[in-house]
Amino acid sequence: MKKICFLIGNLNNSGGTERVTTLIANELAKMNYNIFIISFKGDKEPFFELDDSIKIYSLYSDSISFKTNFFGVIWKLRSFIKNNKVDTLIVVDSISCIFSVPALYRLKINHICWEHFNFNINLGVRSRDLGRKLAARYCDYIITLTQRDKELWEQGLKNIQAKLVPIANPTPYENTNHIPSLEYKTVLAMGRLTYQKGFDLLIDAWAVVCKTNLDWTLRIVGSGEDEENLKQQAKNFSIEDRVNFVPATKNVETHYTTSSFYCLSSRFEGLPMVLLEAQAFGLPIVAFDCDTGPSELVNSKNGMLVEKENIQQLSTALIALMNNSKLQYLKKVNNTVSTNKNFTVKNQIGLWLDIL
Repeated sequence: MKKICFLIGNLNNSGGTERVTTLIANELAKMNYNIFIISFKGDKEPFFELDDSIKIYSLYSDSISFKTNFFGVIWKLRSFIKNNKVDTLIVVDSISCIFSVPALYRLKINHICWEHFNFNINLGVRSRDLGRKLAARYCDYIITLTQRDKELWEQGLKNIQAKLVPIANPTPYENTNHIPSLEYKTVLAMGRLTYQKGFDLLIDAWAVVCKTNLDWTLRIVGSGEDEENLKQQAKNFSIEDRVNFVPATKNVETHYTTSSFYCLSSRFEGLPMVLLEAQAFGLPIVAFDCDTGPSELVNSKNGMLVEKENIQQLSTALIALMNNSKLQYLKKVNNTVSTNKNFTVKNQIGLWLDIL
């Protein structure tokens, strides 16, 4: 069977990128593909559970300077690909193409770049722009998470040689049969506590909500560099008793099954795994209409989509959903479940098989 290798930054991380990589790798392993996963750094204990047949490797055990070790990374990756006779290399995150493109020079390997942000975002890292240019010229395929991002690539680069293929992330949960309730009086938000995820904007909006609503709680599940600042922000608004911070956990199901709504306050995304997860548990969603992803999942029938970074609109939408009647709420729940059925692993894996 074909040998497929995923190249990822660090499989020990708990983000959506690591989650969906694990999900796709596991599904391919079930289909008897020979799967390898290489991390640039980290140990061999992935955050998310992997199929026992999947082989895990790290190029380095500790953090290194990729600038000073640039050629070393390329040599290690090329040696691994050749020694293990890999058929397909899937590069998780376009920035890593600065290593994979030279590593695969003159090797007859199916080279796939899997974009996990969107083309307009480089996170202040110019090498990500270079990685995208290299992917466009030298990769066989570029996988975008949305049709919108495919269009952004086409608008942003000329003479793209790679074939652009939009493949959405699959939902990691199917047929949960969970019916949420307004009685939980909890709004859930989940993700790394970083600038990208916009939890500072959410707390600003929540402070407005708390002026008119006295009995709902905001639960933020995640860990990250902004944790102390966010906790202090809640204290500054005197709403620390209305915001519950929970560290990142593998047991996310408990949080989905004890919440009434999900709120996504991100400044930018690719296709948020948390939205797919929340919808699998029937949670109506309030989300900023940021690039890219929310508009392909959220609408007025299953939640509310508001102008990106508009705190007033976000607070108004949250209050409106809290004031839904039980009938209005259950209609949104049913529509949420229907939306999620379009993103099953079975539906998405077929698109992957077409390019492997």
